[in-house]
Amino acid sequence: MTAPAEVVTELARRGETLATAESLTAGQLAGTVADVPGASAVLRGGLIVYAVDLKASLAGVDERLLAEHGPVHPEVARQLARGARERCGATWALATTGVAGPQSHGGQPAGTVYVGLAGPEVLLAERLALPGDRAAVRSGTVAAALDLLLRSLPAA
Repeated sequence: MTAPAEVVTELARRGETLATAESLTAGQLAGTVADVPGASAVLRGGLIVYAVDLKASLAGVDERLLAEHGPVHPEVARQLARGARERCGATWALATTGVAGPQSHGGQPAGTVYVGLAGPEVLLAERLALPGDRAAVRSGTVAAALDLLLRSLPAA
C-alpha cells in the first residue's frame, strides 16, 4: 500500500481527519491525498500559503518570527501546521516550508525543508535536506510529510 493510501485508510479507520498548510508544495500534498479513493472521508482541506504574508494572515504564523527568521524555519512549520489544524477543524495537519531551488533563499540552500505536524498532543517539525531539482525536492517533501504523519500516529 502506498503512503497516501495508508494515510487515508488509517485516518478513516480511526475516524480522524487531515488538513494541510503548504508553501513549498503549493497544494501538491493535499492533491496527493485527494488522489486516493475515499480521501473525502479524511481530507478536510488546506491552505496554500506560498507568499510569506499569507503564512501570517491565513495560517496565523507570528509575523515577528517570519521577519526575524524567514519562512524556512522549524517554528514556522509548527505554526503553519497548528494554524491549518485549527482553521480547517482537523484532527491532524501537515505543513511544508522550504527551498525547492535551484537557488538558495534567505541563506538556506536548495533542498532545505521543514515539515510540520500538529495533532492531538503533538506539535513538531522535522528538517529535511533533499537532493535533486525542484520537482524532486517537492515530491520528496510530500513523501516525507506523509511518512511523518504515519510514524506519529499513536497506536490504536
